[in-house]
Amino acid sequence: MAVLADLVTALRSGTVEVVDLTAPLGADTPILELPEQFGQTASFQLEEISRYDDRGPAWYWNNFRTGEHTGTHFDAPNHWVSGKDRDDISAVPAGRLVAPAVVLDVSAQVAADPDFVITREHVDAFVAEHGPLPEGGWLLCRTGWSARTTQAEMINKDDDGPHSPGMSADCARWVAEESPLIGMGVETVGTDAGAAGTFDPMYPCHSFLLGNGKYGLAQLTNLDRLPATGAVLVTSPLKIVGGSGSPARVLALVEC
Repeated sequence: MAVLADLVTALRSGTVEVVDLTAPLGADTPILELPEQFGQTASFQLEEISRYDDRGPAWYWNNFRTGEHTGTHFDAPNHWVSGKDRDDISAVPAGRLVAPAVVLDVSAQVAADPDFVITREHVDAFVAEHGPLPEGGWLLCRTGWSARTTQAEMINKDDDGPHSPGMSADCARWVAEESPLIGMGVETVGTDAGAAGTFDPMYPCHSFLLGNGKYGLAQLTNLDRLPATGAVLVTSPLKIVGGSGSPARVLALVEC
């Protein structure tokens, strides 16, 4: 109990800060765009039930409609065909929703090249500088992409298709099969690069991570406020029975 009491004291005194990594969720939140022949996710919509009126004189509330993978969200293993027989979002063990995190900063490279991809060499250089990746932890990829808050900016599409940063197929395979991590998090609308439909395999972060029972976090913000190592991530997806993912409130605990 002393450990938890110390944490509460640290939170109250400000020696541990809670950093919100969650993008606002509303009608204008950017969403994934798939090729036209495929089904599309719904943007976030609120439907008012009552607002202190004759439909409910003392209360305000809404229905909402959205996709599981809208805004800041958590990908469960069954989201991808490679993980179709693995856990849905309701079965993700609670113990994995609180885990250490490291932040790999490639924002300078992405500023110069929106199609920049993280390779094994980038991860190896990070480990050489900061030490081993955390057992049961997250690799968060800081790209600066969360500064893009409109649909057009986030997808960044031209006649050649979408352009956004991500991870190489080899690096995604290594994270999924050989690293001690439980997943990766990104600032982009999904965990894969914009051009990942042309990679082998297609969308390797989805294919390898989810197929190996690991997880993805997308559309994170404020990664520039986290240290390279030492943060603890608190992820809170909805416990949707049979769901492939969920919008999530993602928080980081950071020592000041």
